[in-house]
Amino acid sequence: MEFLELSRAFNLAMVALVLFLFLSLRILFSCWISPTRVYQKLRRNGFGGPIPSFPLGNISEMTKKKGGSPLVNSNSPHDIHPLAFPYFARWQKSYGKVFIYWLGVEPFLYIADPEFLKKMSAEVLAKGWGKPTVFKNDRDPMFGNGLVMVEGENWARHRHVMANLMVESTTTMLDKWTSLINSGKPEIDVETEITTTAGEIIAKTSFGISYLSGHKVVQKLRALQMTLFKSNRYVGVPFNKFFCPKQTLDAKILGKEIDRLFLSIITERQKSIKKQPPQDLLGLLLQASHLDGRLGKSLTPKELVDECKTFFFGGHETTALAITWTLLLLATHSEWQNQLRDEIREVVKDTEQLDANMLAGLKKMGWVLNEVLRLYPSAPNVQRQARGDIRVNDVTIPNGTNMWIDVVGMHHDPALWGEDVNEFKPERFKDDLYGGCKHKMGYVPFGFGGRMCVGRNLTFLEYRIVLTLILSRFSFTLSPSYTHSPAILLSLRPRHGLPLVFQPL
Repeated sequence: MEFLELSRAFNLAMVALVLFLFLSLRILFSCWISPTRVYQKLRRNGFGGPIPSFPLGNISEMTKKKGGSPLVNSNSPHDIHPLAFPYFARWQKSYGKVFIYWLGVEPFLYIADPEFLKKMSAEVLAKGWGKPTVFKNDRDPMFGNGLVMVEGENWARHRHVMANLMVESTTTMLDKWTSLINSGKPEIDVETEITTTAGEIIAKTSFGISYLSGHKVVQKLRALQMTLFKSNRYVGVPFNKFFCPKQTLDAKILGKEIDRLFLSIITERQKSIKKQPPQDLLGLLLQASHLDGRLGKSLTPKELVDECKTFFFGGHETTALAITWTLLLLATHSEWQNQLRDEIREVVKDTEQLDANMLAGLKKMGWVLNEVLRLYPSAPNVQRQARGDIRVNDVTIPNGTNMWIDVVGMHHDPALWGEDVNEFKPERFKDDLYGGCKHKMGYVPFGFGGRMCVGRNLTFLEYRIVLTLILSRFSFTLSPSYTHSPAILLSLRPRHGLPLVFQPL
């Protein structure tokens, strides 16, 4: 009897040992052997870079603290690359504009060379690009697996209705500002105000939902964004979720709350989709899913929710930040405030109904938008993953390689833009879509290739409407309390908000 018990105990111990060895070997392979093989392969292909240390890679150097500085006291206030990405600015000096760096055990190919980017893109069709798995897993609570839907003639078909809704939401915001000014509170944090209004606009125009529902989604997305990106979470480091259990749990809870909100919106809309034609993006998405369902291609509820989350975040965040950074630049360049007001008087005149075709005539406003997106791109970087070997000149980028394209770095490169690269000069876009950049791939505010941002037309329309209404009612200057500290919180935003002092016209 004792022998049988000892034998059973021995067998259990052996099974436990085998499982332990198996798991240990898997962890060793995925966390050490496989990354080391990738690293050696990249090095053999001619790519250098900072030396990583296991298991953090180069994260220790990347997370060194950096402060902000008052805008008015800086000799070159818009030279934001060393402020937003100090580690990339340092590494560029040592390793050039194409090199390898590491997030934990994940190697990334850093690219800030437009010619290299052009040649690499020429070798790859849109379907040949992927997204780095490490980022897809890390940002799952916020985006799920949304692909970001295509756009087309439907935007043009409904833009008249969309313009009216944009005017309505913006006017409500400006009426609130007028009340604050009249009550002796002329200083307003426009970053918060613009973001909230942009969320209301995307809620109405693309999802047909109420202000209350849209406001809830914006609040929770913002909270999730802060949870995921405001502090270091050791992305790419093995078992990193156990290092920050509270953040991981908070992000998961917020992600599920956002999923439930969108699912309730989708469920309610599905009840009416057969009775009335689609009037917005959500309706078109549901209709397409319903029609494709006959061929067995309908989207699952989870896929619909992921698409909605991705578009909602991108649709309001990109526009809100473009307007926010524009207000900063106009607050410090009053001559451009005046030039845009003169153009608005000439093009819009006293028309009460803002028309999309009319707004397209605001050429100088278009220059300003392009210059803002150059100096402060809402998407400060683009991530890709190779889905096959890519040959560029005499080097090969192996299949599965993660890539980080530094948009801020290229937009602030004096070799591409000249010595005035960090100056606000909208006129550089007067006769040139690329603002005089010496390489067309050096200006990529909406991405590049077959995976460019699909919300461009919506951004252009909303930007012109909101800015036209603001400039028609107020002049503004920078508050003395403002601290210039652009921060990467997925997108590029002012870390401490943007307080401006307003004066009614």
